[in-house]
Amino acid sequence: MKKRSLWIITALMTFALLGVFVMQMYYVRESYNLKSQLFEQDVNQALSAVVNKIQKKNVIRHINQKDIEFQELEVSNIRSKTDSIVAFKERYKENKARRRMKLQQQILQYLNEQDSIIHSNYVKPQIISQEDYAILSNPNPNNKNTLNYKIDEFRTPDGIVLSRKLSSNYERKRPIIRLDKLPDSIIYLALSPADLRPQFIILPTMDPDLKTKFELEDVKAEHRYKMELERLYADTVTLVGNNGRNVMLLQDVAKEMANKNIPLEERIPSQETVDTLIKRELLSKNINLDYNYWVTPSKNTDKVIYQNVSLQEAEILPKNTFSKIIFSNDLMIKDPGMLYVSFPNKNSLIFNNMFVTLISSVGLLLVLVFIFAYTIYAIIRQKKITEMKTDFINNMTHEFKTPVATIMIASEALKDPDLNADKARINRLAGIIYDENVRLGNHIERVLNVAKLEKKELKLERQPVAVNELISLVVDSMSLQLQKKDAEVTLALDAEKDVLIGDELHLSNVIYNLIDNANKYSPSNPKITIKTRNHANGIDIEISDEGIGMTKEQTKRIFDQFYRVPTGNLHDVKGFGLGLSYVNDIVAQMNGSIKVNSEKDKGTTFTIHIPFKLNN
Repeated sequence: MKKRSLWIITALMTFALLGVFVMQMYYVRESYNLKSQLFEQDVNQALSAVVNKIQKKNVIRHINQKDIEFQELEVSNIRSKTDSIVAFKERYKENKARRRMKLQQQILQYLNEQDSIIHSNYVKPQIISQEDYAILSNPNPNNKNTLNYKIDEFRTPDGIVLSRKLSSNYERKRPIIRLDKLPDSIIYLALSPADLRPQFIILPTMDPDLKTKFELEDVKAEHRYKMELERLYADTVTLVGNNGRNVMLLQDVAKEMANKNIPLEERIPSQETVDTLIKRELLSKNINLDYNYWVTPSKNTDKVIYQNVSLQEAEILPKNTFSKIIFSNDLMIKDPGMLYVSFPNKNSLIFNNMFVTLISSVGLLLVLVFIFAYTIYAIIRQKKITEMKTDFINNMTHEFKTPVATIMIASEALKDPDLNADKARINRLAGIIYDENVRLGNHIERVLNVAKLEKKELKLERQPVAVNELISLVVDSMSLQLQKKDAEVTLALDAEKDVLIGDELHLSNVIYNLIDNANKYSPSNPKITIKTRNHANGIDIEISDEGIGMTKEQTKRIFDQFYRVPTGNLHDVKGFGLGLSYVNDIVAQMNGSIKVNSEKDKGTTFTIHIPFKLNN
């Protein structure tokens, strides 16, 4: 792809990305404006509800005040009537107690009179209980319950009775009679004066005429009590009914509310009530924000009745302030009053409500920016890969062309009939053909190995490899190549435990490539140092040179396929740009790692760490 086309595509994609960004910003702004309008609408509705409730509370306050006055008047009347009822009930109880006492006195007088009559007409009368009467009056008594009397008489010689002595077997206790618990009758056991026989005398505890008289008096007193009590209760009922009372109440309230001289402070509820109303109505609209509010007269805004924040002179109406008239003009109030509410953090609520929108917009923009950047990166990388592949094809053509031309020249020389007798020359030409053929094979094998590595088709052998010995063999095999540049190779094979499980062929290729690069990228008399040492669970192989070195940017790309480090004035360095990519892949497949440390014009050091055993 040409640079012009690349710039055109980049410009178009940038323009499209900016267009999407502008559209997203426009969408976010419109969404913000819509949320702001909804917020203002909700706040105005909340303030209208607050004002309506303040007006209602004002009316309710007047109604409650008048209702309390009516109730106090009614309570006073009822209290006086109640006192009259209580006093009447007490008088009734006292009269009832006096009648009861009078009755008891007359009963006592009646019983005393009857007791005197019995004692004067009978011999030894004795009061007995109802239980004794039931026993003694039993028609079938037993020996224990039989009433026996014995009479001893004292006479003169002439037979005149002087006195009698009476004795009996009855020795039970005399029952106790109480006036408050009188039985229906009192039973006497006495002796007949005629024949001294025992007999029972049953005396009613109350004279029937007296009982009738007192019962009649109780009935009359009870009737008078109920009639008077009903009259007193009827007097306690309010003369005005509920409807009439409500009409009077509303009339008084209307008169009070129509009074223009009532100050605004007395018309609105307390500051705590106003704050609670504002908070409740805002929460009902899902507005959970800190707010400031203040109440002022409508004609004198400098005077503040209620406030929860101190206002500065230059900030009478801060940003995001909403106002509402408290009492409408149809009430003909002298000063309707104004309610102000401001929201210092209005934008925070709106942005919280737009959180999903903002996140989605930002996420979309980030995705688009990432795709744009990755696309440009991929295009540039593909362009570089294409250029490197072109260089690779050119290098490969040159590398293949030289041995092919050499083989062709040697083959044509062999066709010369004059050479048949010169066997030494024939052998030299055959050797040349063989060497160049081997060179072609190595080039082809290197390309095929890289292709296999890319397709993950290359399988490594697993067998013991003596690293120190392998390095020595590779250096020996490269001796002619190293001698051409008078290279000085220093071996410091210090790894005591140098046997690992790996692929000997590919590991030797790795070492060969690194030594070959150290030789090629050194201007003259290369100085190459090869070290081995045990480290952790494996072996470290370090190959360093004092060649042209690399920059940090170059060291980041040396393991990429087809990448070749610029050699500056060195024009004899040949290759495909596949060697270090092959080295990196082989080391990775052997579960190892490779690091490079290089400084421009001071040399390069490659350090390979390979574990003793490969993972399954």
